[in-house]
Amino acid sequence: MPRMPLGVMLSVRDDFAARLARIKDAGFTTMQLSTPPREYTVDPKLGELRSLIARSGVNVTSVAAVYEGESYADIAAVRNTVGLLPRATRAARIEDTKRCADFAHTVGAVNVSSHIGYIPEDKSHPDYGGLVSALQEICDYIRRNGQSFNLETGQETAELLREFIDDVSRENLGVNFDPANMIMYGTGDPIEALTVLALWVRGVHCKDGEWPEAPGTLGEERPLGQGQVGMERFLAKLKGIGYVGPLTIEREVPGEQQMEDLLSGKKLLDAIRAKLGI
Repeated sequence: MPRMPLGVMLSVRDDFAARLARIKDAGFTTMQLSTPPREYTVDPKLGELRSLIARSGVNVTSVAAVYEGESYADIAAVRNTVGLLPRATRAARIEDTKRCADFAHTVGAVNVSSHIGYIPEDKSHPDYGGLVSALQEICDYIRRNGQSFNLETGQETAELLREFIDDVSRENLGVNFDPANMIMYGTGDPIEALTVLALWVRGVHCKDGEWPEAPGTLGEERPLGQGQVGMERFLAKLKGIGYVGPLTIEREVPGEQQMEDLLSGKKLLDAIRAKLGI
């Protein structure tokens, strides 16, 4: 795999074959998938999906575990519904994560990622220990597949995330670094955060966004290059810390606009990579 290959995040749905063909034709060589509908995790659809991916030549680098019932409508919704934090769904979602990892292994992905929810700042809080135990169980399970579990950035500071990684104490726990999330959640400058988390970065989302307008609110996502991340500065920092993995463009809008923004984002990244020699 070349240095910092370009990829996109795609969901598996009925039009997957057509969208995969478009990203291949555009020159993308990698992709991150999200947890597919259950019918795609068993044959015959699983076999058909594997064959389609193999024929495309586009490598699956990661699968993002997403969970039923999650909402990113606002900060309160995120705290109450997202990831492994909610106690009522934690055990079931741990098992969902294991199934996601098995699917990822089937399609050739060595990384699994997820937003696990807001990590409590107080380590004596029972949910802190609960999250540590959950991640230990997941990491121990996916190690048999030679996989890494990568924490999505954004909902906590880089310093807290680094301490949490230390407390989980598993070599196959890393970070999927999303600079826009750091900005949109208001948790810190992404370039400074990269310095803190450099040793654990195993995947990157290229996404853009704006800072929240008021405390307790979420910032807005923007097309690549139209937010406040500063993509040239971001890629230069990635080069500086020695990151060589995929650059996965994520754009969370529906329909044709998503594909248009993915393609325009690639043009921007191609220009920056040429300028920086990466």
